[in-house]
Amino acid sequence: MTPKPCLCVRINLEMGPMIEAKQIGFLEAIQTQGSISGAARFLSLPYRSARTLLDNINDALREPAVTGRPGGRRGGEATLTAAGMQLVGLYRAIEARARAATVRELRALDGLARPEGLSTDN
Repeated sequence: MTPKPCLCVRINLEMGPMIEAKQIGFLEAIQTQGSISGAARFLSLPYRSARTLLDNINDALREPAVTGRPGGRRGGEATLTAAGMQLVGLYRAIEARARAATVRELRALDGLARPEGLSTDN
């Protein structure tokens, strides 16, 4: 089955930071997994990359997106703050509206694409 065209949203904020699907997916993984390391494992990210991603998210916001306690023998815990939940909610709402508004155009673009397996070689 051929994948449908998809719309990826990247939001460049006025002050410079950008918010994109990878960051939002990471925040959602923290919420479902209950920890930064659990989210990193779930997304197959090295822990160091996950920490950098989280630092970038937090640096973009006035308040931290995630709160928690460090690991130890029982492991750490992390959860989204109100700001983190609002960020995810707003991003997903923008994404849904953008997809709904571009259905016709995405289909038209898909119609322009070469079917898989066909080449231009003669």
